[in-house]
Amino acid sequence: MKNIFIYGRKPVLEALKNRPNEIEKVFIKNSLSSSSLLEINNLIVSNLVSSSKVPQAKIENLVGRVNDQGIVALLSPIKYLRFFDWIEGIDLSTNPAIILLDGIEDPHNFGAILRTAAAAGMSAVIVPTQKQSPVSGVVFKTSAGTAGRIPIIRVHDTNQGIKDVQLAGFKVLALDGNGNNEIWKCEFDAPTAFLIGNEGRGIDKHIIKKCDGTIKIPMSNEVESLNASVSTALICYEWKRKKLG
Repeated sequence: MKNIFIYGRKPVLEALKNRPNEIEKVFIKNSLSSSSLLEINNLIVSNLVSSSKVPQAKIENLVGRVNDQGIVALLSPIKYLRFFDWIEGIDLSTNPAIILLDGIEDPHNFGAILRTAAAAGMSAVIVPTQKQSPVSGVVFKTSAGTAGRIPIIRVHDTNQGIKDVQLAGFKVLALDGNGNNEIWKCEFDAPTAFLIGNEGRGIDKHIIKKCDGTIKIPMSNEVESLNASVSTALICYEWKRKKLG
């Protein structure tokens, strides 16, 4: 499945009104005034859609020389969900687990994480609107199609994601190389959200402080860390192993 670009103010506005959960990102020409796009900007904010100001050359690179009116939207091959819409259908008494991503920017990592999460029985994957790989054709291919089989929830940012899941009753555990608990020693006796950091910067300390705890994967031979998708796989299957008992 491939992403689709639409362009022009009216088509983008209609998409924001009628199918916002399918919009991956909106690109706006940086010379356009905010006042001329007031309704569009309001819908972008209210629907948690990622957006960025870009030069005209970038827009032409996306859609060619067309009557773009300075605005382009990228439609995703999947539909995003809102957290509180999704949580209504979840039975928390079963102690489900979800993956919360703190900005995974490599599409291959993102696809591999989605595939593992689906295979291991995670209930959903939560992504922020910024600094996050889109659900592109590369992500679909890497996930072997499983990107469409697991709910993908979009939140404004990681802080909001943590706040939402905690409010719903999830315990948030951040994967950190200096974590307090080795993953093998953890007991998952409550709904759990595993927070996975960015490939390069990891998880910021101020975000870790908002979590309910930290976990780590023990390393040997002075290896500092594993690839984000590999770490996620280990966590998902350790959770599954203990759940199956």
